[in-house]
Amino acid sequence: MVSRVSRRSILAGGAAALSATAIGAPRLAFGQETRLRLMWWGSQPRAERTFEVTKLYMEQNPGVQIDGETVGWDDYWPRLATQVAGRNAPDIIQMDYRYIFEYARRDALAPLDEFVPDVLNLSGFDQAALDGGSVDGALYGISLGANSSAMMINKAAFDEVGIDIPDNSLTFDELQRIGMEITNAGKRRNFYGIADGSGLEPFFENYVRQRGKALYTEDGQLAFDAEDVREWFELWAAMREAKACVPPDVQALDKNQIETGMVSLGHAAVSYGHSNQLVGYQALNKDPIVMHAYPRIAAGVGGGHYRKPSMFFSISSQSQNPEAAAAYISFFVNDPKAAEILDVERGVPESSAVRESLAPKLDDTGRAAVEYIGGLGDLAGPLPPPPPLGAGEIDRMLLRVSQEVAFGQHTPQSGAEAFIAEAESILARG
Repeated sequence: MVSRVSRRSILAGGAAALSATAIGAPRLAFGQETRLRLMWWGSQPRAERTFEVTKLYMEQNPGVQIDGETVGWDDYWPRLATQVAGRNAPDIIQMDYRYIFEYARRDALAPLDEFVPDVLNLSGFDQAALDGGSVDGALYGISLGANSSAMMINKAAFDEVGIDIPDNSLTFDELQRIGMEITNAGKRRNFYGIADGSGLEPFFENYVRQRGKALYTEDGQLAFDAEDVREWFELWAAMREAKACVPPDVQALDKNQIETGMVSLGHAAVSYGHSNQLVGYQALNKDPIVMHAYPRIAAGVGGGHYRKPSMFFSISSQSQNPEAAAAYISFFVNDPKAAEILDVERGVPESSAVRESLAPKLDDTGRAAVEYIGGLGDLAGPLPPPPPLGAGEIDRMLLRVSQEVAFGQHTPQSGAEAFIAEAESILARG
């Protein structure tokens, strides 16, 4: 589904006007004709928050009109690639860590250093947050929050079977046992213990990091091999065989959006996402949702998680109004009223001043997202090397091959060999 919003539609349907003074965010005078396009991926709750912040910005800057467009994750990247190739890219682009290097090195994004600090205030950001959005020494993305990958657990489904939420010592073997217990209990119709995570790159990355590896090397080559992929596919084949996770025809309903996750569709007690998505999951589910770290491959093994920029705002190199776009981004990451609207749905804010102003206003869900990041302990390791050109294509290919394995079109061994061969070909082209 594609959603669009213009200044007129926001003003007609939005909430009452809000006013706030941005922390260091400039109020620039742009001409009456200044118009920006903004595109992002995400759930309906994210869209509503983004529309409201955009409405607030336009009320404070009446010479600027912002047209918004939002689609789901799977549709977002093909749509963005098409618009960039067609010289019709949005001015402000929501960008992901796995794609920012690819887009920056193809000159699709504008470097932002010239706007700092006069237009783009980043005084509250630490160096790690700035480094995450930097490519080859230049700043191309402004982090909208910090997060980490996570499991989303329907606590009511666990309670119905008498299973306590496990602590951070949880292993894959124990997760399989829990999944089997929930499935076999049959408390809900067409309901299983856990979602099938075999096609999710963040989950696979966590797995190989625990094995002392990474997705990519510093020079942009694969940092894992066919054995890692085979054992990953075998792990999930065992989950399916034990009926611990949903079958492939049910998992195929998941389009990598909160709305289509197995928890949200009512097919499993556990789905997978990122910590900033807890807000969206809870908004869409009547049952209480709690977060948990991914399981350990064996007792005492950790380091699979890391604190990462949840996403960035970048500016297209095609933009005719990059300064106006930079001013909007500065407002988005600095204004206290905007922060209150956004909450932690896009992650824990990077600005120390914004975190301080927001902390007393967080509800239980917001506090849980903040506490999750701080409570990973030995499960967290350093930020991995940046993904190379073609990483996004490999991400999508993992999902496809994992589905082929799940439906029996590949064995785990042949699926692993096919994945490695195609991934190496993609990187060679890049």
